[in-house]
Amino acid sequence: MDTKLTLKLDHDVIEKAKTFAKAKNTSLSKLIENYLRLLVDHERNSEVNTLVKSLSGVLHLTENFNHKSEYQKYITSKYKS
Repeated sequence: MDTKLTLKLDHDVIEKAKTFAKAKNTSLSKLIENYLRLLVDHERNSEVNTLVKSLSGVLHLTENFNHKSEYQKYITSKYKS
């Protein structure tokens, strides 16, 4: 459901945004809606990042661990005929 919203913005910003929206073949309202959706989704995705950060340090690797070498061994064994 669409709801009307009134905003106070700088006149120059509005004019530039209208030009930008027109160049993108969209309305200023849709442009702002998409931007706000992007902000909200980013905030939701940052919660996932918090979970990922909490998992940091779970694996303990030796100092001389060579991830490239280990990956190469893995790929070689996976695709070995």
